[in-house]
Amino acid sequence: QVQLVESGGGLVQAGGSLRLSCAASGRTFSSYAMGWFRQAPGKEREFVAAISRSGSSTYYADSVKGRFTISRDNAKNTVYLQMNSLKPEDTAVYYCAAGSYSYNSRMYNYWGPGTQVTVSS
Repeated sequence: QVQLVESGGGLVQAGGSLRLSCAASGRTFSSYAMGWFRQAPGKEREFVAAISRSGSSTYYADSVKGRFTISRDNAKNTVYLQMNSLKPEDTAVYYCAAGSYSYNSRMYNYWGPGTQVTVSS
């Protein structure tokens, strides 16, 4: 089993940057692909980015492509989401998840509690 805890959220002005981290417990972190999802108030949870077990492959939602970068450090059991050029529409609770490499949330078995990101205009 994997336990996940996100950090790094906060309030930032439009055009600014934030770096989210997701720390995983256990010795099987490298066995899982990792994903970031987000959920804005009144909206469904949506895919943001995914990274393969080794980190050699990444995949992004069109809405964040070119602005966000997902990475992982298997030695530190941590996955990151670097968010640049933030927009008010990026405001959401951001969740990291562990599972199979996919944009589909149903392919992820383990989820963190989430971290709030608020982008002011």
